[in-house]
Amino acid sequence: MKKTLLACALLGSLAATSVQAASLVGFKVGGDYWKADTSGTFAENGQPQQDFNYSSDSQGSVWVAVEHGIPLIPNFKIRENSLDSGGNASLATGTTMNFGGKEFTGDISSNTDLSNTDFVLYYELLDNDMVALDLGAAYKKMHGSFRVNQLDTNGVSRQNSEKELDSGIVMAYADAQVGVPGLGLYGFAEVMVGIDESSVYDYSVGLGWQFDGTALDTKVRVGYRDFSFDVNDFDGVSTNSQFKGYFAGVELVF
Repeated sequence: MKKTLLACALLGSLAATSVQAASLVGFKVGGDYWKADTSGTFAENGQPQQDFNYSSDSQGSVWVAVEHGIPLIPNFKIRENSLDSGGNASLATGTTMNFGGKEFTGDISSNTDLSNTDFVLYYELLDNDMVALDLGAAYKKMHGSFRVNQLDTNGVSRQNSEKELDSGIVMAYADAQVGVPGLGLYGFAEVMVGIDESSVYDYSVGLGWQFDGTALDTKVRVGYRDFSFDVNDFDGVSTNSQFKGYFAGVELVF
């Protein structure tokens, strides 16, 4: 009888713990619209890098995060970043660009696609109305490409060569917020810095406003973001490319 009571008590305790843990699970879903200026150079590894004149294009990010109260187990965030821009260049007479086994001369165009997915594991070190601080690590998985197009006298592409990116970068991660209690206003900074590729970084800073609701909270945010991708022999390509500009976004907190 005593063993039965002990077993029931243990099961009850485990069930209560499970219910309490489940009640502490939260979700964040958000997205940013980013008007970014693009600049940069790239080339096949071992070749001189070619500079292109890029246009300003609209970029975007969407993310989801899962946070909980279970000790030692990190929280998880996944963010999809769409970064794609086209540029043009005119090679001097007698100058060529070799890329992907093809030779390009004269007027050329490029497509720089640095789209990537961030997988982030982090811990909440501080979480109150005045200060919040998350620290962790991230893996930025690239899934874009570099493409060069040969243009004829009418600006029509006659041949092209493309090299895909599918490797990733291990990065340190930090997210800090400083708020004004009672007003819903807060400043934020989110930073990712490459560990195995130290010249790669991705940071954003800005201001946000939080509107508390019954079932969920809504955060409206504006700010500035800078993504720099400076690498050598990354999937056979060397580049120093950058996307930077102002953004606006919304995050829903459940």
